[in-house]
Amino acid sequence: MKLRLTSTLFVLTGIFLGVPTLATAQGAEPAVKKSESGICHDKTSSSFGVTKKFEAFPNLEACLKSGGRAPANAAAPEVVVVKKSDSGICHDNSSPSFEKTQKFTAFKSVEECVKSGGTLPKK
Repeated sequence: MKLRLTSTLFVLTGIFLGVPTLATAQGAEPAVKKSESGICHDKTSSSFGVTKKFEAFPNLEACLKSGGRAPANAAAPEVVVVKKSDSGICHDNSSPSFEKTQKFTAFKSVEECVKSGGTLPKK
């Protein structure tokens, strides 16, 4: 009980001070773990299960943006330039809805997206 209370206080202190904290694998496992050495491991990584001290992230992109790096043997993440939403609207990275669009089909250009039946966002 004392260990759990100490861990909780450590995490809460880090949250209130704005300091990222390293988690331990006590609760539910996150989608991505950034190890102490700064490597971002998702569930496809052979080191995901053995990484015990880590910072948790919801996805690989967030981990990489935080300064982490992909494992040496990992394929480079696909860069999404245009997202066609479920409603058929083509959002490039200048669209205010680009980051908000979670369910999408990725395209390399707006032209490809429109050719597939997508429409441009209303201005």
